[in-house]
Amino acid sequence: MREFASFAQGLTRILSRDPGRRGLLASLPPPDLAKAAETLTKARRVLIVAGFPVACRGVGETDGPVGAAHIAHGLTALGKGVLAITDRWSGPLLQAACACRAPEARVGILPQRGAAEACRRLMEREQPDLVIAIERPGKGRDGHFHNMRGQVVDHLIADTDLLLALAPCSMAVGDGGNELGMGAFAQQICAGVPQGALICADLAADIPLAAGVSNWWGWGVEALLSFCSGRALLPSDQEEAEILARVVAAGGVDGVTGRQELTVDGLSLEENLEVLRQVRKLLAEQRTEGWNWKGAQS
Repeated sequence: MREFASFAQGLTRILSRDPGRRGLLASLPPPDLAKAAETLTKARRVLIVAGFPVACRGVGETDGPVGAAHIAHGLTALGKGVLAITDRWSGPLLQAACACRAPEARVGILPQRGAAEACRRLMEREQPDLVIAIERPGKGRDGHFHNMRGQVVDHLIADTDLLLALAPCSMAVGDGGNELGMGAFAQQICAGVPQGALICADLAADIPLAAGVSNWWGWGVEALLSFCSGRALLPSDQEEAEILARVVAAGGVDGVTGRQELTVDGLSLEENLEVLRQVRKLLAEQRTEGWNWKGAQS
């Protein structure tokens, strides 16, 4: 248990860098990664929802689909059933990411019209043990979806809040406070994020996770599953470059710059890879005699 606590502290430290200076991470309590690891390990059927549109481009951003595909990879590698869901603006991005990283995961596209009923039918049919939202818009208290600038972006989003509301257990990843499930941090978002009271997502996840870039928790989940299973689940540098390239080729744009390039939230591929290398290094340092860790090579 002491080894896991040390690992969890290290992982939190790495993923809590705030390169965008959004004002959220420094005020948050440490995440309950023991609960996250146990939940991920025990789940048998998982539904992942991702995809955030960029208003100026009318297409999804690179942050979210990549992380969702990494989560799907970690789960499917351990024999769990995974369905990844988004809407039409991020559909090609999520399909490209999962085809590259998690081909065993199913991918679905929800309609904008009648999205709530579609979500209800989906939950009844799939009966997931766990719903994970990563960089997915969540409605604010005013009933509207907002981007970080406070703009209402309802016209670009299929309402998927019901997936979290109906989940028997929920996990959510965000980096700014307007993402589905981040209502768990409402006090900190309202106090420390520009326009926080307006943009803060209303729904709270059972297990909220925040990072400097939401995609990073894709590696974080893979790292937790690696620690618990003894499997080497993290991507290599080449695999990470490939998945981002495929998402960009599918139309994905940087959520900060709006440009279609190999960046995420204004950070270059190399800057993102440096975080991945730190996660790999941390995981390699935690190996013990009873843990069959072979490490991932870059």
